[in-house]
Amino acid sequence: MGRILELPGKVSVRWRLTISYGAMVFTSAAILLVLLYIIVGNSIDGAWIPLDTSRVDPYDAAIIEAKWQAARELTVSSAREALLQSSIMSLVGVGIFSLIIGYFVADRALRPVAKMTATARKLSESTLAHQRIDLQGPNDELKELADTFDDMLTRLNVAFDTQRRFVANASHELRTPLTINRTVLEIALGDPVASEDLKTLGRTLLEVNARNEKLIEGLLLLARSERELAVRKPIDIRDVAQTAVEQVTPFADEHGVTITTELKSAGTVGDPVLLERCVSNLLENAVKYNLPDNGKVWIRTGMVDGALVVQVANTGQHVPAYEVNSLFEPFRRLHADRVESAKGAGLGLSIVRAVVQAHGGNVAAVPRDGGGLVVTIRLPGR
Repeated sequence: MGRILELPGKVSVRWRLTISYGAMVFTSAAILLVLLYIIVGNSIDGAWIPLDTSRVDPYDAAIIEAKWQAARELTVSSAREALLQSSIMSLVGVGIFSLIIGYFVADRALRPVAKMTATARKLSESTLAHQRIDLQGPNDELKELADTFDDMLTRLNVAFDTQRRFVANASHELRTPLTINRTVLEIALGDPVASEDLKTLGRTLLEVNARNEKLIEGLLLLARSERELAVRKPIDIRDVAQTAVEQVTPFADEHGVTITTELKSAGTVGDPVLLERCVSNLLENAVKYNLPDNGKVWIRTGMVDGALVVQVANTGQHVPAYEVNSLFEPFRRLHADRVESAKGAGLGLSIVRAVVQAHGGNVAAVPRDGGGLVVTIRLPGR
């Protein structure tokens, strides 16, 4: 009954059905009462027995006839008025009662739909194997819809299983030959009788091999990030950010970039490995696309308005506002960097967005005054 008082901004199907049922019952009752009003009114009018004044003096007969007629009209009018008032009160009662009954009828009719909605909301990659609607009841259109939905869930579960197997197999099949190539090249480079030309070629192939390894790792991590989280642990983002800073600092020193930290404690629940990779990607991106010398990167963590926030800003070239959103797409870089493929595979920010969305958060980037980017991650607090 509590939901009867909730009038949403948009009219739901339940309320539309309620109003439709109520309108039909109200219209039927109104037509019935109008017919009763006419029939009963005519019956009362016709129930008066004609007055016999044949044995009365004509003058007295006229007076009696007039009084009889006046009494007849008054009685019929009073009866019609009382009938009309009773009909209106009955109609109001029937209208209210029809809305209440209509609501419960609509609620009962939509109960299977509500069950399907609740099941869909609870679905995740980890529950697809066993979560089904399994609607019981008559073999009608709603049961057919529920059974079709269950069949779709089965097909989705098969598709997710296929994807998981593909990622696992690809991880093994793609990493193994690259690892073998790297080992062979390192052995060849360590051969004291190898010529300088051979060593130069070996170092070039090692760089290509390392880039391919990084690309494959990025693609596999992106695929993992876009799936349902398999690990959920309490995490302090300050610890995660501190670890990421320690990992990226040698890379920043190599490029002459200074990392300034302002790390405050903030708790959330999620996969610590993915979140660490997420923050590391932001920092690596901030270092790669920075000034050639004396570049700066700032990282801040903490709680803002009940949400966990990680913000990374960097100096660097001017970033057009219209290109910012495209940076989160796979293999997308700034126009000025598209020829500099050695800077990365263009997956860093794509992985960041996938990890953040898997944790129920959002990520946004805006151009920084003076050049560079400011990227802000917001995650639900613990």
